[in-house]
Amino acid sequence: MKQFLLITCVVLALLSVRCASKLPPEKPQDPKAAQPAANDTVRIANDDIGYEIIIIDPGFNSWLIGNARPRGFYSQRYFEARNLVWVNEWNRRVTNPMQWGDQYGMTIDYGPGVDYGYEVNYMLFNYLVYFQTRNGVQLGSFVPRP
Repeated sequence: MKQFLLITCVVLALLSVRCASKLPPEKPQDPKAAQPAANDTVRIANDDIGYEIIIIDPGFNSWLIGNARPRGFYSQRYFEARNLVWVNEWNRRVTNPMQWGDQYGMTIDYGPGVDYGYEVNYMLFNYLVYFQTRNGVQLGSFVPRP
């Protein structure tokens, strides 16, 4: 009798697992689904000088909320110093994809002597920290930390 109950329980458990693991039928792919969601896109801009960077990276927003220091923690000069070094190395790696791969995408137009504003520097700094920590790379001599 105990064996019959044990076998019955095992069969019922297997049936419930089998039934629960069925996936719904796959829907045809919607072309709009391939486009990034609004929260996957970050716009870094200073409209006064016509400067804009658009980042499409699904993990950056959540990383920014959970890891970045609050605005005002670092000065704009701190961000500019880090950003200049990191952007120069980024752009150097963009021009040499055979050595560095294609993960760097496009060059970033960022130069010394231009006041991009605090918000642009803050967001660019945090994206570069995020990129380096996520990909396990280091762009220059500064260790990336939020």
